[in-house]
Amino acid sequence: MKKLVSLLFHRAVLMGVFLIIQIAVLVLMLLRFNEFFLPFYGICVALSIAAVFWIVNRSSEPAYKIAWIVPILIFPIFGGLFYLLFGGNKLSKRTRRKMEGMDQKMLEVLHQDFKADSLITFGEDAVHQARYLEHMAHCPVYGGTETEYFPLGEDCFARMVEELKKAQRYIFLEYFIIEDGIMWDTILDILTEKVKEGVDVRVMYDDIGSMFTLPREYASELEKRTGIRCCVFNPFVPILSLRLNNRDHRKILVIDGKVAFTGGINLADEYINKKVRFGNWKDSAILVRGEAAWSMTVMFLTLWDYTRETFMEDYDAFRPKWETPPKGTGYVQPYTDNPLDGEAVGQTVYLNLINRARRYIYITTPYLIVDDSMNTALCIAAKSGVDVRIMTPHIPDKKMVFEVTRAHYGPLLEAGVKIYEYTPGFVHAKNFAVDDKYGTVGTVNMDYRSLFLHFENGVWLCGDPTVRDIKADFLATLEKCQPITLEQSRALPWWRKAYRAVLRVFAPLM
Repeated sequence: MKKLVSLLFHRAVLMGVFLIIQIAVLVLMLLRFNEFFLPFYGICVALSIAAVFWIVNRSSEPAYKIAWIVPILIFPIFGGLFYLLFGGNKLSKRTRRKMEGMDQKMLEVLHQDFKADSLITFGEDAVHQARYLEHMAHCPVYGGTETEYFPLGEDCFARMVEELKKAQRYIFLEYFIIEDGIMWDTILDILTEKVKEGVDVRVMYDDIGSMFTLPREYASELEKRTGIRCCVFNPFVPILSLRLNNRDHRKILVIDGKVAFTGGINLADEYINKKVRFGNWKDSAILVRGEAAWSMTVMFLTLWDYTRETFMEDYDAFRPKWETPPKGTGYVQPYTDNPLDGEAVGQTVYLNLINRARRYIYITTPYLIVDDSMNTALCIAAKSGVDVRIMTPHIPDKKMVFEVTRAHYGPLLEAGVKIYEYTPGFVHAKNFAVDDKYGTVGTVNMDYRSLFLHFENGVWLCGDPTVRDIKADFLATLEKCQPITLEQSRALPWWRKAYRAVLRVFAPLM
């Protein structure tokens, strides 16, 4: 009984009920206009037509446009109004000013490090990829950086603990999900001790991501109890708003500006296989030690300032001082993707890697919900003789999303793309390895939310030994996968094909 009461009064349930009430009130208000049916219907149809013209002329993805146009045409009375309320992406003046300030700060602090042209020894393709990230994400490319790839969450966790204990000046953590358990409790004990030693410790987490794992007032309670500075990104407010979609999906741990971690791993026990939910959890992460860690420090600080609305910090005070800087053998470029600036950085990083591949592309992703541009690029690469292989989960974490992933198999398989499902469980890694030359490890899923709605980050690699480690991990993991054939994809009952076809249309809105 106590568990039932706790569930019924959980803030997610209460907020969900409140949102449903708002939608119901809105619909009832519209239905009340039935007594003026003809003029009301005419206004609604005109509004829907105007919304369709607006959608068609926007610069958003074609699939996203279709996903909105279909319901507007089916429900002309409600469709246009609902699009005006929830379908746009217009920022308020206040939000725009904050976002521009965050963007300008990144450029101001990191511009001096821009050196994409130094990659010319790897060819023009390398220069162009690095230059794009410098110009559009304000993220420099660095030499002087060592990297280490972790093929499993438990491997990364052990190194995180080791590096956290060495912290002397500051520790910054930014994660989508934090949950009490072995992983977080171990890290929290270290953070608490470091605060006592005078280390500046800051923690930021996403409110939706941690809604079911942390109490509502966790941030303030943690700050009072331990002295750890903590804030919540985009707190969930039960008011109908598109801003609910823009989540902080980044995973960043920075220590003294010298060492940084990122990848698919959140701070919860399932990511290190201490808690089993969907079979064995296959994840990955990367450590950067050296100049590139400074870029990830600035990423954290700019979003921290945006969230806390504190823009007076002296970033130079956080810049690390190296007695003997590491000497990397390749180039490392951490990058971030802001969904509110109109530039799909994560998508472009992936497209650049696909379009510049000559021999192979090995991709690991938990979701394969690609738009037309990504689908076309993958198909063209495979048809051109590039060995394109994609690894996805066999045990899903979300059944409907898994159906959408499988719905995208057909066209790719027809083009010659090879698809494998990881049979022991769930794959949560987001990796690319290309031609033993390029690679990326990060938080960007191959779905619409990651590519267009969430704050994301990753590390682009060129000529770095870690690329071969990513490749080796992919090939080793293939031994635990089952290949998906075109015959399997086609051998479905008609109702299953119809269901997947509908899901594909509305995938951008899921």
